[in-house]
Amino acid sequence: MKIVFLTGAGMSVESGLTTFRDAGGLWENYPVMEVASHDGWERDPEKVNAFYNMLRVKYKDVKPCEGHRLIAELEKTHDVTVVTQNVDNLHEQAGSKKVIHLHGELMKMCSSRDVDNPRFWIDLPQEGWGETGLEVPKATKAEDGSLLRPYIVFFQENVPNIYDGIMEAQKAEIFIIIGTSLNVYPAASLLQYVSPSAKVFLIDPKPALGHSSHNVEIIAKGASEGMKELMEKL
Repeated sequence: MKIVFLTGAGMSVESGLTTFRDAGGLWENYPVMEVASHDGWERDPEKVNAFYNMLRVKYKDVKPCEGHRLIAELEKTHDVTVVTQNVDNLHEQAGSKKVIHLHGELMKMCSSRDVDNPRFWIDLPQEGWGETGLEVPKATKAEDGSLLRPYIVFFQENVPNIYDGIMEAQKAEIFIIIGTSLNVYPAASLLQYVSPSAKVFLIDPKPALGHSSHNVEIIAKGASEGMKELMEKL
């Protein structure tokens, strides 16, 4: 059975991560266009790197919740792909093997000239943030000579991995949405590519789906409790 998950910020809330958009989220405390836009990077790369280093400190002790682990457990019996809007690596920590990050990965750096070229990616260590002062040096260069930047899809930039997400959505026999309002595009458009014959579930304590041509079964619970209920249905 081909199962595709689309996960958003609500997936990681139970792990203790602050959402960006909700009340009290990070965008209330940081000027989004200064620290998370292409123009912001061009103006002040040092400030942008400092912001993402701050996030790495916040994320250093965060562990997967039971919801993450239950998704990974499904790989034992099904063909599972996770398409996530999250930049954390909690799905991978939980054991998921096939994860498509639509908005980038916090623990990677890349060339600022050739962002999506894996030749210039650098995996940052998971440990040490905030303990030894570990951070990305201000003028570190990629192998192509450009400044290293966070491997994050900034505002004003395209989402290259959306095409991989679309391909997976088209193959889904079961499509499961967890912790996303489906208001952030292009990720929100993935449901349009899911076959009408596929079963669709939405797990969210405050579900907001809007119009959909699919018959969506709603599980109005958080990620972990929702996944427990879903596992009983599969």
